[in-house]
Amino acid sequence: MVGSASAFAQSAPPLGTPPAPDDIVVIGSDLSLPPGTPAYGSVVIGRDRLVGDASGRVENVLRDVAGFQQFRRSDSRSANPSAQGVTLRALGGNASSRALVLLDGVPIADPFFGHVPFSALVGDRLSSVRVTRGGGAGAFGAGAVAGTIELVSAARRDLAPVAGSLFYGSDNAQEVTASVSTDLGGGFATLSGRFERGDGYFTTPASQRVPATARARYRDWSIGLRAVAPLGTQTDVQFRALVFDDSRTLRFRGADSSAGGQDASIRLVHRGAWDVDALAYLQARNFTNKVISATSFRLTLDQRATPATGVGGKIDLRPPVGTAHLLRIGADIRVADGQLAEDAYSAVTGLVTARRSAGGTTRTLGLFAEDDWTLGGLVLTGGVRGDFWAISDGRFRERTAAGLTTTDQRFTNRQGTEVTGRAGALFHASDAVALRAAGYTGFRLPTLNELYRPFVVFPVTTQANAALGLERLRGVEGGIDLTPAPGINISLTGFYNRLESAIANVTIAPNLRQRRNVDAIVARGLEVTARAVRGAWSLDASYAFTDSRVLASGLSAGLDGVRPAQSAAHALRAIFDHAASYPHAAK
Repeated sequence: MVGSASAFAQSAPPLGTPPAPDDIVVIGSDLSLPPGTPAYGSVVIGRDRLVGDASGRVENVLRDVAGFQQFRRSDSRSANPSAQGVTLRALGGNASSRALVLLDGVPIADPFFGHVPFSALVGDRLSSVRVTRGGGAGAFGAGAVAGTIELVSAARRDLAPVAGSLFYGSDNAQEVTASVSTDLGGGFATLSGRFERGDGYFTTPASQRVPATARARYRDWSIGLRAVAPLGTQTDVQFRALVFDDSRTLRFRGADSSAGGQDASIRLVHRGAWDVDALAYLQARNFTNKVISATSFRLTLDQRATPATGVGGKIDLRPPVGTAHLLRIGADIRVADGQLAEDAYSAVTGLVTARRSAGGTTRTLGLFAEDDWTLGGLVLTGGVRGDFWAISDGRFRERTAAGLTTTDQRFTNRQGTEVTGRAGALFHASDAVALRAAGYTGFRLPTLNELYRPFVVFPVTTQANAALGLERLRGVEGGIDLTPAPGINISLTGFYNRLESAIANVTIAPNLRQRRNVDAIVARGLEVTARAVRGAWSLDASYAFTDSRVLASGLSAGLDGVRPAQSAAHALRAIFDHAASYPHAAK
């Protein structure tokens, strides 16, 4: 049981209701949710919960949704940044994200690794998060094989003109936040920043520590700018920029890692006879990492730089097709380009033994259409995507310390097309009962990291695999949403998901692994979300039971029948809450 002074997740059906004609439109907000959204069983986390969590970590708040997981259970202060991949429904098994994570409609995962820069995501900058488990169609639906996590920036009404905080805690932990929000014409702008550091804790048990053992030190900062300007009464332009840097030490002195980036996006939202949501974004990211031997405690690998660029955009149109239908049509594109530069060292002599470089490019170009049809208490929804994908310019080169090339590989360019879709139904049997069902397919391209970057967690080496195929999802689910009494909401969902050709780290020799496609990961289970409110008190709970197994054969047969790495069978989160009333400034 976890206590907090905030609100937990709510089931999404109330948010799926189209706005009434006299609803107030908040500048800088998204278009209204389609009425069929609740058919996919979304869960929403409100701003009170995001700003009220004691840890100050968005990833810890996301654990309120049972079934959410990262490849490592540590938060973004004590895990390697490249291990911060996100998945849902126990479809884990590697460090890349199988869930699509969007911030104001923009994919934010690292274009090389696929991990999410959680240290740069601050709850104070957000108004809500919507989590939808299962495959996704719609904009940027390629890659959403486990679900979609949509982060929404705080609106002007959520933000005080000036705000700040200062914290100090055990292990010399320090955190400073500050923000300034101001009206500009008919719009607004917000500048915010956070700095934090700490000496960290020992991740190694006391009985296994050596003189070289180090605490999990961390130091990170981020600065965000968001500006919104109206273009008439029905249109606004939204600009967002983010700069961040994150440094950590894990296990041994000198085992340092860093992740940094600069992101920018611009978005146009028009509300009229034709609703329009169009955006473009640019990401520039980098990652470094040093591997220390667990026996000699010397540097064995220096991953000096992993620069990557992500570029993309979308256009989402809603033409007028009558009051019973909400039709969305559009297109999106994503391009990821990256490379690595690393030096290998002898754990005995400390001299450079090899210099390596690798990299490549991936592209997806998608067209999508989705329609929601309201028939009284019944809402039918369905969507289809057609994607062209390409993996190109793959390369790996290794040289000696003297500069002599020993390996120079150029990998074959690949391309193809994928057609995926989803369909759902929502039936309001009464004011207290709603039934829903959905089915979906999806796919995910392997990341540049999985294709081209080997890594070492001494003494185990994991090889990349430029021949990796796509992951493909098929899934169905059904559920019921109950409101047995005022202030009480209960949602139950049963699901079956099959992720074919799932990418996993397969042992091929002692201390040697390779990324390979296994036959499948099959996950079936039950999810329960409940909320009870009485006056200022509330109780929120989320539970997930998932029977998830790897199906593998051939060289991967050793994984057959096992649970995917870091995938729990049972997950439970509960929050007992007292919503005290405090004076506040907002607009």
